[in-house]
Amino acid sequence: MLFCLSKTFEVKKLLIIAPYPLGEAPSQRFRFEQYLSHFEKNGWQCELHSFWSISAWKVLYQKGKYFQKFFGLLTGFARRFFLLFRIRSADAIFIHREAAPIGPPFFEWVIAKIFHRKFIYDFDDAIWKPNVSASNGFANRFKWYNKVGSICKWASVVTCGNKYLCEYAFQFNHSVEFIPTTIDTSYHLPGKKNNTIPVIGWTGSHSTTYYLNALMPVFKKIEEQFQFELRIISNKDLQLPLKSYRFIEWKKETEISELQQFDIGIMPLPNDEWSKGKCGFKLLQYMAVGVPSVASPVGVNTEIVLDKLTGWIASTDSDWQKILSTLLQNKTERESVIENARTHIENNYSVNAMREKYLTLLNSISK
Repeated sequence: MLFCLSKTFEVKKLLIIAPYPLGEAPSQRFRFEQYLSHFEKNGWQCELHSFWSISAWKVLYQKGKYFQKFFGLLTGFARRFFLLFRIRSADAIFIHREAAPIGPPFFEWVIAKIFHRKFIYDFDDAIWKPNVSASNGFANRFKWYNKVGSICKWASVVTCGNKYLCEYAFQFNHSVEFIPTTIDTSYHLPGKKNNTIPVIGWTGSHSTTYYLNALMPVFKKIEEQFQFELRIISNKDLQLPLKSYRFIEWKKETEISELQQFDIGIMPLPNDEWSKGKCGFKLLQYMAVGVPSVASPVGVNTEIVLDKLTGWIASTDSDWQKILSTLLQNKTERESVIENARTHIENNYSVNAMREKYLTLLNSISK
């Protein structure tokens, strides 16, 4: 549990209900955690209550470990039960994604219908669509995907990370606010590169490896023509069968410096409903640290990457091969979009651009 103690005299309490421990999940770090210091400076005391403990989180996406996962699940529900006794003392409530990972929206229902409390409901993926990691496939039968619509209906305000998600939420609640996933541009800064050959880079968790699979034929073809490195930053070695492949283990301490070394950042996506709900965080990172980006024209990608102005859009394998080949050969072409891309992120997808909107929403629902 996190406490952010306000320095002002009149303090309001913000109770945050989220799945994961503080600082562990990108979904939380870039949806709301990076705003907590701003809330603190403006009279809010913040309490973050995660469902999963840090020990349960560490084994959650590992294969097996069923006892540890089940114990973590039980203790998570116990924490949620005791949390109900704190609901009345909160001045505002913020729920990210869901109060519990399985079952119906019992806790959200109690907050809305028993305690009659207003709350903000926030999500940044198409979480009403079935999507379970391979390591936890058994959990799929216990998921309650249609609860997202119910929680939207009960919320005072729904905040979504892209317009596709907003359209879904609007079916249940007309008080919907578009707040894009944002990045701290005072932390994500361009840096000097020291590569001997061009680096095509991708960052993401091992569970999203399949996004890269579609580009394997493209990588193999351009390997035959050019010398480059395909650098993958992830929490697990993806072991791609490519001579250009190099794995870098993701570490919070080195994340920015490793991203800065990319000469080209890529974000391939399939054109499916789940991908339309993605909020383009990889692109935000690449563009903020001065890395030219190439992306599939899916969902929010086409709003973040303005073709040939802030990056490049690649629709087909032929597009990917042509664009990557051109950029590998032409440093000037790569660098032509860097300034525009950084400005685009600062103006539309940065913490500074969105923090007052978030604060206004909190103040609007406080008791």
